Amino acid sequence: MARDDGTAPAADGLDRRAELSEFLRTRRARLKPEDVGIPTMGRHRRVPGLRREELAQLAGVSVAYYTRLEQGNGRNVSVEVLDAIARALRLSDAEHAHLVHLARPTQQRRRQSAPKRQQQVRPALRHLLDSIEGVPAYVGGARSDILAWNRMAAALFGDWGQLPRAERNWARLTFLNPDYRELFLDWDSKAADMVSYLRLYAGQHAEDPELSALVGELSVKSDEFRRLWATHDVKEKGHGVKRMRHPVVGELTLAYETLHLPDDDGQFLSVYHAEPGTPSAEALRLLASWGVDEGTRAKL
Repeated sequence: MARDDGTAPAADGLDRRAELSEFLRTRRARLKPEDVGIPTMGRHRRVPGLRREELAQLAGVSVAYYTRLEQGNGRNVSVEVLDAIARALRLSDAEHAHLVHLARPTQQRRRQSAPKRQQQVRPALRHLLDSIEGVPAYVGGARSDILAWNRMAAALFGDWGQLPRAERNWARLTFLNPDYRELFLDWDSKAADMVSYLRLYAGQHAEDPELSALVGELSVKSDEFRRLWATHDVKEKGHGVKRMRHPVVGELTLAYETLHLPDDDGQFLSVYHAEPGTPSAEALRLLASWGVDEGTRAKL
């Protein structure tokens, strides 16, 4: 996986030890002593955040034990210890899951294979996309790949059907396509979310060589990606609001919902919609009347 110096990741995938080490270090560094009730009494501190011994005390483990874990040695660490460290670090649910994926004992870890190179969308999902009218919707998959979409998604985001398959990927579009920097008014937020999703996926699919290739390419081509990747932030896809400026209908504020599809190899359905009676709802209506040709839908 990509290193903090921006060099390309190893071809065989994620270095789980290095990822565990950096993840714990960055989570510890963001906590201030006053956040967890540790008095500093005005003393100068040489390191940002909590010291290892302070974190170990909060988690109820020895300093030596925690130090070995932060050095990437997660061998034989128990789930109970990981839970205690997660509480001490005040990890979110997504961060907690990421920690477990990186550090849990081999005998407790079910090997999670990377999705097949050719991800398939079930015919029923394609029919569902076709039936969703008036709002943009698409099916995404591993590594933020865009697998299928409806007519309104093509009208809002552009004709993905005209792109080579490898470029139908949200991370590549976000960081390497200048049109998307113009489309998203909150591009910085979109970019940070995108990297956080990839980090979470990386912890679950350490052996995915296509992810390594994607991260290596983006690390070389985008300074913003390389900086965000080094933060080790993780986030689960969920719901939220995005502000956009469309070249035809102008500005829109759209809420989105992400529905995970547990029987479809990590695929998810994302739907964007506007609050009724708002200018954004009218803009979507105009976008629907402007439309795109039926041939812009994915034919994977």
